[in-house]
Amino acid sequence: MPSIRLLSRLASAFTTPRSPEDFLRLVDPLASARQLRGLVTSVVPETADSVTIRFRPGKGWNAHEAGQWARIGVEIDGVRHWRSYSLSTGAGQDPAITVTAMGKVSTALVRGTRRGDVLFLAPPEGDFVLPERPRPLLMLTAGSGLTPVMSMIRTLVPRRADADLVLVHSSRSPEDSLFREELLELADQFPGFRLVQWFTGERGRRLDLAGTGDLDAACPDWRDRAAYACGPAEFLDAAEALWQREEGELRVERFAAVVAPGSGGEGGRVTFEKSDTEVEADSATTLLAAGEDAGLMMRSGCRMGICHACVTPLLSGQVRDTRTGEVHGEPGHLVQTCVSTAAGPVSLDA
Repeated sequence: MPSIRLLSRLASAFTTPRSPEDFLRLVDPLASARQLRGLVTSVVPETADSVTIRFRPGKGWNAHEAGQWARIGVEIDGVRHWRSYSLSTGAGQDPAITVTAMGKVSTALVRGTRRGDVLFLAPPEGDFVLPERPRPLLMLTAGSGLTPVMSMIRTLVPRRADADLVLVHSSRSPEDSLFREELLELADQFPGFRLVQWFTGERGRRLDLAGTGDLDAACPDWRDRAAYACGPAEFLDAAEALWQREEGELRVERFAAVVAPGSGGEGGRVTFEKSDTEVEADSATTLLAAGEDAGLMMRSGCRMGICHACVTPLLSGQVRDTRTGEVHGEPGHLVQTCVSTAAGPVSLDA
């Protein structure tokens, strides 16, 4: 029986100068031996600035757990950009991402994605997932931080009669609140799910986590629940400080690395040696962002709260740590690309 390699060589003889894979993609756009792809099956508006994009992944995709995220690649003006997005559908369901038009890539996805488009994918990742054993849960979310938690709710609430989950979600107004109608229906149908909506436009302020008053009113037994939180950095900082004081159990998912203003470092030319790519980056652009803007698939879990997933060997040059302002670096050192900018010419093993 002919080997697969021999069959591939025979096929190539008939398709040269194109590869057999090029012709296969005309029939199946997901066919690729080099890059995992997904075919967009629907684009559903959620708010004026948000959509849910469902897609059918090709071979090589691993079914996601509730709360996980995946890196999505989209081509803009001929350059492939990669970003991390939470998967908003329940475990075992076809994957989807819910995107709000903020930033270049997210805005392009929201405004330009159509049914039949092809997305570039990386397999699901992340450990912001449901506990292994059933227990009372409290979910604290704000804005688009609801997205990974919605995956958990869709997984747990309709499927478990013993579900005991309280969601306290903060948004500007009912019109800006993601999945509002679905959440109201779930709360009406399932007694184990309670929804507390906090509209800042009506209340005039955010949920106050500096003290316990707002939480005591929203969920009196919050201290007895395993808590999850996802949202803006200041919201999560306050939640972590509160739970630390109360010695409670809290799991946090961050969409951005914790970055503070620093000093020093003037930017410079960044060379990604393995990818044979060079870009100019200013002092405000992290090495991670510089690589992604150049179309590279940079390793990162920072936006999802997974620290040190982006570390990359430094071959030459120095970098500035945006958290402290410290300029450092010697050949062979591992640098966190999500919180490092170029301090002059930099070469990375990426």
